[in-house]
Amino acid sequence: MTTLTVSGPGTMVADRPVLPASVPGVYLRHRAGGFVAHITASEFAFSTVRGLTASVPVGYGVGQDTADTAEWVVSELLGNSVRACGDHVPLVVEVYVTGCGIQVNVHDPAVDLPPRRSAVAMDSDTAESGRGLGLLDMLAPGWDSAPSPVGKQVRCQIAGSK
Repeated sequence: MTTLTVSGPGTMVADRPVLPASVPGVYLRHRAGGFVAHITASEFAFSTVRGLTASVPVGYGVGQDTADTAEWVVSELLGNSVRACGDHVPLVVEVYVTGCGIQVNVHDPAVDLPPRRSAVAMDSDTAESGRGLGLLDMLAPGWDSAPSPVGKQVRCQIAGSK
């Protein structure tokens, strides 16, 4: 991923990864240490967001292993949003570097449908789904869900270092 040096009145010069141009269904913007994507759920939008999640944090100095973990977390959360809200749901995805690793926030309109962990063990032969939140517990311990202006957001911190 290439970087762009940005400067302007009252701003410091900073190198940041270049984001692709926005297209219908995928509206991208920089934010401090990362990006925000306003998307309509689709295979193309998900692929774009996953790719950015795996590359943009690296451009800000995070290790590739941490970025790969964040990519998996984003993928799981996007899939959960579609299962809860349906195809073509509008979503907002925030991915940015913090002093502790990478923060991932996924907003969807289903404020009344918080994520629920399965009561069935992840390794059970009777488990048909629900393993994703258990894996999320391992990769982003302490994740939570909270109301947001869009509906709800699921917030995850992926530990890693710069």
